[in-house]
Amino acid sequence: MPLPNDEKVVALAQDLIEQFDAMFGLHPGFRPAHAKGTLLAGTFTPTAEASALSRAPHFTRPSTPVTVRFSNSTGVPIIPDNNPNANPRGFAVRFYLAERVHTDVIGHSTNGFPTRTGQEFLEFLRAASTSDPAKGEPTAIEKFLGTHPAALAFVQAPKPAPASFAKEEYFGVMAMKFTNAVGASRYGRYRIVPEAGVEHLSDAEAAGRGPEFLFQEIGERIGKGPVRFRLMAQLANEGDTVDDATVHWPEDRTVRELGTIALTEAVAANEDEQKHIIFDPIPRVDGIEASDDPLLELRAAVYLISGRRRRGAGAFKIGTA
Repeated sequence: MPLPNDEKVVALAQDLIEQFDAMFGLHPGFRPAHAKGTLLAGTFTPTAEASALSRAPHFTRPSTPVTVRFSNSTGVPIIPDNNPNANPRGFAVRFYLAERVHTDVIGHSTNGFPTRTGQEFLEFLRAASTSDPAKGEPTAIEKFLGTHPAALAFVQAPKPAPASFAKEEYFGVMAMKFTNAVGASRYGRYRIVPEAGVEHLSDAEAAGRGPEFLFQEIGERIGKGPVRFRLMAQLANEGDTVDDATVHWPEDRTVRELGTIALTEAVAANEDEQKHIIFDPIPRVDGIEASDDPLLELRAAVYLISGRRRRGAGAFKIGTA
């Protein structure tokens, strides 16, 4: 996973990491965003129709080992699971294709993203972190949202707490280009749909749960049997925007089922493995390509730079960093 060649992208990635640090504090060994998480292991089994969309190895072989990371939002590693700021929740899955060869899918539980570009996202974060109603209105974030309707829609979108990580739907908000064995290509966005169904809590119900209720629940659930998700792809029609994560495609677009992720156990040495693994938003595998969404290279740079920093930190424990 190399850094982008564009120095401006790398510099912007570093600025974003510094902004996350300013907002959430510096926690060595943890991610600057989605710091609190856990890893589970299992397998991915493709559907028969997956190979019609893409010739990628995990869509054409019988099964592929996977690791999934569930996480809370923010860069605070001890954020309570019932804190509203812990939404949206994160879901990242790694498909192990061969020795030191893998591809990843990254999503979160709100369909969409607040900004189209990384520079806009940095401005959004800075406005949010510097706003103080006591200093008069409109605040910096109010001014930003007033001129960025997509960000306003994202902020206003409902973000209820899930009853379980296993009962939440997750969205890969950036489009990918899928190409099959005969060279036919189509753009799509991932969706990860829980086999157990989607269940959200009211604000009052969430407030009544414990600070570790999601992590405790997923640990108990996996001990009783596999936790399954269906990997889907919502497919773009000709003319749909495929390079802007703020643009939603109509719900009448075809959604194709690609396979089942079955999680069966917690990853051994979970905290150490979380420190080590660096997920990559760019697929880097034959049969799936990144779209021209400007956020993809930036996210890859943020993940790699912060991942290298995380690996360089000393031993850590949840609640001590």
